[in-house]
Amino acid sequence: MARLPRQPLVLMLTLALCLTAAAATAQFGRRGFGGFRASFATAKDFDGHFHFCRWVYQSALDGDGGNWNADWPRADINLSIRLSELTKADVSKDPSGEPNHLLIRFTNPEVFDCPFVMATEVGRTFITDDEAKAMRLYLEKGGFLWVDDFWGSYAWEHWVGQLRKALPANEFPIFDLGPDHPLFKTQFEVTAVPQIPNIGFYLGTGGQTSERGSDSARAEAKGINDKKGRLMVLMTHNTDFGDSWEREGDSPEYFIAVGPRGYAFGINAVLYALTH
Repeated sequence: MARLPRQPLVLMLTLALCLTAAAATAQFGRRGFGGFRASFATAKDFDGHFHFCRWVYQSALDGDGGNWNADWPRADINLSIRLSELTKADVSKDPSGEPNHLLIRFTNPEVFDCPFVMATEVGRTFITDDEAKAMRLYLEKGGFLWVDDFWGSYAWEHWVGQLRKALPANEFPIFDLGPDHPLFKTQFEVTAVPQIPNIGFYLGTGGQTSERGSDSARAEAKGINDKKGRLMVLMTHNTDFGDSWEREGDSPEYFIAVGPRGYAFGINAVLYALTH
């Protein structure tokens, strides 16, 4: 099937999301923060369908930001729902129809059943030597890691310092990702990396987007390829895609401002991981 022009695709996404967002408040009664236990994936959890896998990392005392559970679990659930509604991706669901989402560590063998892994607030990560070895093995065997929601120069430097335990700079250079990369065109034509602040910052500042002022003035996407040229690490810095999914039903103003762009990029990233 020929790809539709960019504008109709974006309009279709916006309309589809807005039509279903009205029901979100009722649905979120069972998608709220309470009632979810942090349990790790086991072999029996995998059923051949897509699971949103989230990396549970150790926190560094000298890090910056929140923790592994920022935006969890609503972001994981909501992106999975939209992925199943707006694409042909086969998302794993429980008997009630709720998407199954999983927590992993790279040192657990179950990670190799996750073609897509996401982490948030990685300015606070601490990666042990064992986890560094396991992360590299996962990525070199075809895995995909997306890290999101870390702001400013200190968080960036901290994350890169930890990442280099697994992927040394002389072997795996970091490069800028822009609209010319296939990820930006996987399903929706994304022309720029949107700067998405957390909902409290956005509403509390009258719509401002840079959470760290001049130290986070521009959102950016960076990547690392494997030795065959496949993108295996996606890093979205100075932006918070997770909040654009997590907070879909909390504020119409916030949702309209960031939701369609957040979902467009998120769906592209998942589909890229599943097809590469």
